[in-house]
Amino acid sequence: MSTHDTTVSVRMYNVGFGDAFLITVDDDDTAWRMLVDCGVHSHGRFKVDGRSREIGETVSTIVSDLRSASTNGDPPRLDVVVATHRHTDHVSGFADAEWDAVEVGEVWVSFVEDPDDTDAVALRTGQVESAEAIHAAARTLAASDRPGRDSHRRALAEALALNSMFDGPNRKAMSRLLSAGDGRFAGDPRVRFLPDLEPDRNRIATSVAGASVTVLGPSRDPADLKRMDPPKKDHWIAYADALDPEKPHAPLPLFAPSFAVEAGAITAGLSDDPTLAALLEVADDADLDELGSELDPLLAAAAVLERAVNNTSVFFVLDVHGHRLLFVGDSQEGAWRHVLDDPAARTHLDGLIFYKIGHHGSHNATPRRFVDEVLAHQPVYAMLPWGSVPEWDDTIPEPHLISALGDTAAKIVRADALIDDPIVTQDPEKRWTQITFTIPEP
Repeated sequence: MSTHDTTVSVRMYNVGFGDAFLITVDDDDTAWRMLVDCGVHSHGRFKVDGRSREIGETVSTIVSDLRSASTNGDPPRLDVVVATHRHTDHVSGFADAEWDAVEVGEVWVSFVEDPDDTDAVALRTGQVESAEAIHAAARTLAASDRPGRDSHRRALAEALALNSMFDGPNRKAMSRLLSAGDGRFAGDPRVRFLPDLEPDRNRIATSVAGASVTVLGPSRDPADLKRMDPPKKDHWIAYADALDPEKPHAPLPLFAPSFAVEAGAITAGLSDDPTLAALLEVADDADLDELGSELDPLLAAAAVLERAVNNTSVFFVLDVHGHRLLFVGDSQEGAWRHVLDDPAARTHLDGLIFYKIGHHGSHNATPRRFVDEVLAHQPVYAMLPWGSVPEWDDTIPEPHLISALGDTAAKIVRADALIDDPIVTQDPEKRWTQITFTIPEP
C-alpha cells in the first residue's frame, strides 16, 4: 500500500443465520473501526464439523481481534457500534459480559428506540402491543395441547412474537446498547438515534480523512414502515403461487396425504350406496378443502410484525474517497422504496463497491429495482450472512435473487462457498470471512 492509499476491510463473522460485521478503515495514520450487529438466530447457528458455534464464541473472537489491533496496551476499542434493529439475529451477542471490557465511542440505533421521540414511542407501543397479543394467543393455544403441525406453527408464531417484544429475550442486549442497564460498554458511549430529524446530522464524519457515513433510513413515514411486500414487478418469486403475496395461497389440507382419497375412487362401483352418497354430499357442502387452522392468521400476524421491525433497520452508506459500501440491515420493501424513490438518496448508491445482502438473501429484502438499476451498472462484492434454518432452507437465500446477482458483475461472498479472489480471505477455522479493499486517495 502506498502512503496515499486507504484500506477498507469488511470482516463477516461466521455466526450462521445472523449478522456480525467489523469494518476497519485505515490510512496508516489512523484506524477507524465499526461493528455492525452481533447476533444469531437460535436455530441457525454456523456449523463446524457438525458442531454449532455459539454466539459467545464469536464475541470472544471479535474482542480478541480488537485487543490484537490495539496499541500501547490500550483496551480493545470500537469507534462505533451499530445495532441495525432489535431482532435476536442482530443483537443477541451484545448480552455477553465480554463487552464490559470494550471501549466504544458511539452506539447507533434506529430512531424507534428513542424514548423522547413521540413518533418512535407511538410506533414502538404498537409493536409491543401486537407482540404481546400474539405471544399471549400462542401461549393459550399451547395450553390446549394441540398436537402435530399446529404445535410447530404455534411455536414459530410464539418465537416471532418474542423476537419483536421490547421486554423479551433481547432486553439485556438492548440495555447495553442503550446504556440503560448494569451491563455496559466501557467508555460511556454516546447513543445516536438515527436518522436524525436534522438532515445535516445524518452525514457523520469518521476519524479518517475522506471517510464518512451517510444514514439514509429507516424512513419516519409510517406508510413506508408498513410496506413489507414488494410489488409484483419487483418480486423475485412472482411465479411461485405459494409465496407470492399478490396471489391467493392454497389452503392447508385438512388431512395428511396418506388419509386423502379422491371422491371418484370412493364412488367407483358404489354409486348405488345411499350412505356414501349422503356423506359425499355433506362433504361438498362443508368445503372441507377450504378449512385451515386458527394458527394461520396468528402466524401471519407474527410474520407481519417481524417484517415491520425489519423495516426499522438503520440503512447507511460508508463513503471512502467516493467508494461506497452499503449496509441495509434487514430492510424490506418500504424502507428500500424510501431510498430508491428519493433522487438525493439515490446519488449515494453511485460508486458502490460493497453490498451487505439484506435479510440473509430473503425474497423481499433486495428489490429487483436495486439490482437492475444500480448493481447492473457497477461491479460490487455482495456479502451474504447466512446459515441454515430448516424452516427456510428452500427460500432463504432466495435462488432467483442469487441468480440475478450472479447475472450482474457482483461477486457473492459467503462463508460456506468461498470464492477464489485475491482480496477475499477466510480464517482457517472459518470464524470469519473478509474482503479487503485498497482505495487510492484522489
